[in-house]
Amino acid sequence: MTAKFIVIEGLEGAGKSTAISICQQFLNQHNVDFVNVREPGGTPLAEQLRELVKANHKEQIASETELLIMYAARAQLVNNVIRPALGNGQWVLGDRHDLSSQAYQGGGREIDSSTLTSLSNIVLKGLKADLTIYLDIEPSIGLARAKGRGELDRIEQEALSFFERTRARYRELAAKDESIKTVNANQTMEQVHKDIIAALEQFLQSSN
Repeated sequence: MTAKFIVIEGLEGAGKSTAISICQQFLNQHNVDFVNVREPGGTPLAEQLRELVKANHKEQIASETELLIMYAARAQLVNNVIRPALGNGQWVLGDRHDLSSQAYQGGGREIDSSTLTSLSNIVLKGLKADLTIYLDIEPSIGLARAKGRGELDRIEQEALSFFERTRARYRELAAKDESIKTVNANQTMEQVHKDIIAALEQFLQSSN
């Protein structure tokens, strides 16, 4: 079977870490060789960029600066980890990918879609996740969960309206792309887990 690229997406507090664990267990049970990656991050340089973009700074970070840092980190990850892994027959399981930039910087920051498309084309050169599981959650619920985990980073401290715009863009993009499977993360954890497994099983069957 050709190596596949699976991504978990969602707002803060949507349950991405748990979803990643479920995917790991599923892939292990099916004897799939895979690597884990996260965005921003995943390489030594990309992890430094992650710290840079999430930290609070004395000066205002321009939306364009944030966007460019995200794509710089993604370029490192794609070229140094994701493409080599897929080329070696390994599956890739990602905690966020390009859809995050489309939603957060495109929706939340309201950056023009043509700018995002240009950067995406430059960095990804046609690379696209084979399956994206989008965990859809009410922003107020997700943020409450995130606050319960501890101190919030710079992006997590944004106003509720920012996350409402981000969610709206996520939902808009998911509705247009059959490779993006939406899971209602407002449900009980048990039901969310079942829906994630169902999406993975359907994907695996269609990949055989």
